[in-house]
Amino acid sequence: MNQRQRQEFFATLRAQNPAPTTELNYTSPFELLIAVILSAQATDVGVNKATDKLYPVANTPEAIYQLGVDGLKQYIKTIGLFNSKAENVIKTCRQLIEQHNGEVPADRAALEALPGVGRKTANVVLNTVFKQPVMAVDTHIFRLSNRTGLAKGKTVRAVEDKLMKVVPAEFMLDAHHWLILHGRYVCTARKPKCEECCVTHLCDYFRDQTRRISHSA
Repeated sequence: MNQRQRQEFFATLRAQNPAPTTELNYTSPFELLIAVILSAQATDVGVNKATDKLYPVANTPEAIYQLGVDGLKQYIKTIGLFNSKAENVIKTCRQLIEQHNGEVPADRAALEALPGVGRKTANVVLNTVFKQPVMAVDTHIFRLSNRTGLAKGKTVRAVEDKLMKVVPAEFMLDAHHWLILHGRYVCTARKPKCEECCVTHLCDYFRDQTRRISHSA
């Protein structure tokens, strides 16, 4: 995919969804941070079901820290890896209280220093809350970027770096959300829904599939 095609790719996604955002429920930077920590190897739907019960009871670092690991587990036990996530969330709450006055830092290094927060989680928070033009590459974005030819790379970081270089500046702030949503609902892993896709005319995968069919006919 060349740069003219990338421009058209994102313009098309923007026309379909002018104001994309995360599907995680949150009302504060802290709530989003905890939701993203919980979302590792879990669905947004599953996380929302848990936090919809947790946040009315405790939605600040101080309140969740007071629950303790065992108390927190009761709210998130339906989520995969809930034992280790509960420990990380409690440690993160303590660190926010002790080092950041209970506030979520708008700094990558400080975010990545929090237990349970890696580069992807930090990027989600920096982009969604603090409106920084960064790219959080998950399995959906990694797959879609390689499959379509948007930004090919053998590792998540390679795809992230490539996207940061090739996504047109006017789309960078929302690109993360467009790509996740398109990968989650249209460019799915096992059987991409090409018949529902608005950017098939720009896609390497669709072009290759069409060529194979025509050759075999």
